[in-house]
Amino acid sequence: MTAASLPTSTLTTPSDPRRDLAQLLVPAIPWNPGSGFADARPLITEALELGVGGFLLMGGEQDVVRTLAKELQLKSRHPLLIAADLERGAGQQFDGATGLPPVAAIAAIGDIESLKRAARLTAREARTMGVNWNLSPVCDLDLLDNNPILGTRALGNDPRKVGQLATAWVEACQAEGVLACAKHFPGYGRATTDAHLELPVVDASAEVLKDQDLAPFRAVIAAGVASIMTAHVAYPAIDPSRVPATLSRELLQWLLRQQLKFDNLIVADALDMAGVHGGADIGETAVQALRGGCDVLLQPGNLHSTLDTLVAALASGALDPDRIRQSVRRRLKWAQWASPPNDWRRPSGADTAWGALLADRVINVEHGPLPPIAGITEVVIVDDDEEVDGPRPSRTFVLDALRVGGTDARGVDAPSTASGGPLVVALFSDYLPRKGRTTLKPDTIERIGRVRDQAAELQRDIIVLALGDPRLARQLPFAVATVVAWSGDRVMQQAAARAIQRTKKN
Repeated sequence: MTAASLPTSTLTTPSDPRRDLAQLLVPAIPWNPGSGFADARPLITEALELGVGGFLLMGGEQDVVRTLAKELQLKSRHPLLIAADLERGAGQQFDGATGLPPVAAIAAIGDIESLKRAARLTAREARTMGVNWNLSPVCDLDLLDNNPILGTRALGNDPRKVGQLATAWVEACQAEGVLACAKHFPGYGRATTDAHLELPVVDASAEVLKDQDLAPFRAVIAAGVASIMTAHVAYPAIDPSRVPATLSRELLQWLLRQQLKFDNLIVADALDMAGVHGGADIGETAVQALRGGCDVLLQPGNLHSTLDTLVAALASGALDPDRIRQSVRRRLKWAQWASPPNDWRRPSGADTAWGALLADRVINVEHGPLPPIAGITEVVIVDDDEEVDGPRPSRTFVLDALRVGGTDARGVDAPSTASGGPLVVALFSDYLPRKGRTTLKPDTIERIGRVRDQAAELQRDIIVLALGDPRLARQLPFAVATVVAWSGDRVMQQAAARAIQRTKKN
């Protein structure tokens, strides 16, 4: 659906600047595995009283999320945008929903129809939970192995192909009444540092950026994408001030609005990231983001404090009242556009079963063939990401999946004589926010080498399950049969387990 077909807002000149500015804030509601959303209740109450424009849901159980989203909409004085990062299916965030492979894995099998179906399934599951804004697809080009953020989130490195695939995702998602969000404008693919930790600077020429990095964004704009997320990255060739794109009038108002003719929502990536605030007050950063051209602000820090700063900036003339009115209007228009939850489009059992089949399809083997596993299979779990903060999938889903498939799977620290089959090493290593590196730890390489030698002494082979970006497993300095599983999510651990169980001798 294009912007031209959207309903027009009946918004009039705002009479309460504080209330209207509050509509541009989108705080996050995190799920706590022990207490659910209980810890976030004070924030929820505060946000609804202030009149925020939406919420970013981070985790939760499917049925609880559905109940919360309904409550939020009923208690809000205006329609809300309920957002979530669902790049790998609704199961990426919400327990009980369908997890899907990373889009890089789907792109690798060259099946655009599967990508469309993945987008539709994700949107349908999101919509039944009341989530009406999926913060995907990633439109950044996968250009550098040492880019610390993208990894398997990207659709490839060819600008035309990425534009085609991203457009397919956007159209399938929005056909289900869920807003899509193209990110991270004007492209994160050339960055070599993590904006969660510091401001990346991309020194590519304006011509290269416009010809290559912007191509996927031009494609999704033509397709009517509802929203575009900014990059906390500086591009001196386009804006010599070296401010991040999130704060740049040159990039947002001149390039995105005027040159690319984008008139839908511009959303600032999380304002609590060091790459955008640089240690400054988040409220002041929020002022700069709105001045730069953003419409809504994700994770804007302390709501009262940020709102006080925004109100003061509006009163002093630092913020243009007309610009604020435009942003309020855009947010309301898209919140009205989003379809309400509707069980009529609830995913079927066949849909969710297809998600598991897709996970099986994207699995591939390097340095094969795989040796057949034994009835007793020992598994060494190597977590190269254990020091990274934040929620991560359990590392034992692979053991559970092997047991469900009839294998006596045993987690061990080293191979033993209990099994005569190959030793399985489940290697968890991925490109992750705040990780700060794009290489395996020396300790990880040493440990895998050590258990490989121990297995060889017992005349046993070894299989590595690459549960993350395959480029990291390829950094092992020795060739070993490897199951490329693309991520450590539950669905991919299960698919990896099925892949090696197919080798089992009866």
